Amino acid sequence: MTESYAAIRQAARVRERALFPVQRTPTELELQARWFAGDFGKQFISTAGDKIDIVQFGVWNRESGPDFSDAAIRLNGGEPLRGCIEFDLTDRNWEMHGHADNPAFEPTVLHVFVHAGERTFFTRTKSNRSVPQVRVDPHSLPESFSANIPLARAGRCQAPFKELPEEHVRSVLDAAAQFRLQQKAAEMRTKIETHGRDEALFQGVAAALGYKQNQLPFTLLTQRLPLRMLRENLEHSAALLFGVAGFLEAPDLDIYARSTRKYVRQLWDKWWPHRDGLQRLILPKKIWRLSSTRPLNHPQRRVAALATLVREWPAFHRAVRHRTTAAMSDFFDALTDPFWDFHYTLTAAEAPSAMALVGESRAAEILANVLFPYWVAHDVRHGESDRPRIDPATPFAPGLWREYATLPARLSNRRLETAATRLFGSDPRRVLFSRTVAHQQALLQIYEDFCLQDNSDCAQCPFPEQMRRWSGAIAQRHHAPAGG
Repeated sequence: MTESYAAIRQAARVRERALFPVQRTPTELELQARWFAGDFGKQFISTAGDKIDIVQFGVWNRESGPDFSDAAIRLNGGEPLRGCIEFDLTDRNWEMHGHADNPAFEPTVLHVFVHAGERTFFTRTKSNRSVPQVRVDPHSLPESFSANIPLARAGRCQAPFKELPEEHVRSVLDAAAQFRLQQKAAEMRTKIETHGRDEALFQGVAAALGYKQNQLPFTLLTQRLPLRMLRENLEHSAALLFGVAGFLEAPDLDIYARSTRKYVRQLWDKWWPHRDGLQRLILPKKIWRLSSTRPLNHPQRRVAALATLVREWPAFHRAVRHRTTAAMSDFFDALTDPFWDFHYTLTAAEAPSAMALVGESRAAEILANVLFPYWVAHDVRHGESDRPRIDPATPFAPGLWREYATLPARLSNRRLETAATRLFGSDPRRVLFSRTVAHQQALLQIYEDFCLQDNSDCAQCPFPEQMRRWSGAIAQRHHAPAGG
């Protein structure tokens, strides 16, 4: 099945009352919704006189960064340009909101605004690249509008998916999930060959603890403080991690809650002998993303989890050797710290009840993105000569795919929701095929391989036709006579 996916990889409107009464000015959010719905149109003339065609509006970004990601425009009939679109009320909001100095806005290919200032304004990125500008007029909008704008539009592939029986859809998703797992295993093998098994695992778990917002600082932290060094300085390992992370830069204990001062003082006393020697390794404050994170996910709690993992590394290693989700879940459930079980941050007051240091959702993320790839990489490195397969079509050791395929999904995110919308639209089975980590990984793989590589707003994407051919091939195999 994996080979089949690899081959594919290559190869009625609801009317509502008018949302914008004439007597009021629509908000920026409402105007963004109208833009995304296509109510302003798809063809424009830029402020510089260039012809702008919107090839695809992309995905509405509900997080920080440009308003619409994964979009594509055509400038003067040229090849599609992929990137982001920013929508502002005034042209100078680009500068006033700091977009000109924000690396997240570097991929912007179009700046849309409603009001122009008295002086001409040119939109430029941090690298001083000029961004085409389009001014839109809210008075040109049609009156009727549905406010129920989805995160993304359903793609053409929703039709063949609806036509497929459930077992065929599962076959497609399983193949994509297996392909993605093999890709992650290949990346893990490279890390193992470069850093060794323990360091590769340590770096992988740290990146998973950092979520997408803080993967980089956690990766830098484990590169600057390798596991071997921390294990050799076990008594000071937590202080070293917090110190190099830059979380012990304020020695004044008065800023801390009374319940945390003793713990912080202990960290500081163990950190200061190393501080001068490690000064150049301390991460800058600006590298950490502290906003838009739940208290349970605060980077300081995640650094604490990493420090506890260093302390319990032998037990972690024993659990890894069992190669089961149950063994790993038991390990993470038992991972505790007397201070961090009751604190969100170094400055927060004590919480009324205990909290898991590594919760179920984060443990599932570590399993999917670190441990299963590690187990697959380990099998390949050892040739699998003594490991009979469950199924010749499944390129994994016995039980490993079954464990992976049944791992329940604990969380969703914007990209997953976008992928599910593109593939399934309003098909009620969409929920059914998002329940496991494997199928979530499959949705991401298909989205990245096809949706993100498509510059035609789905019109020329090969995936729908590939799906129909695959469905026909599966049906033929199911109806082929035994022994034929």
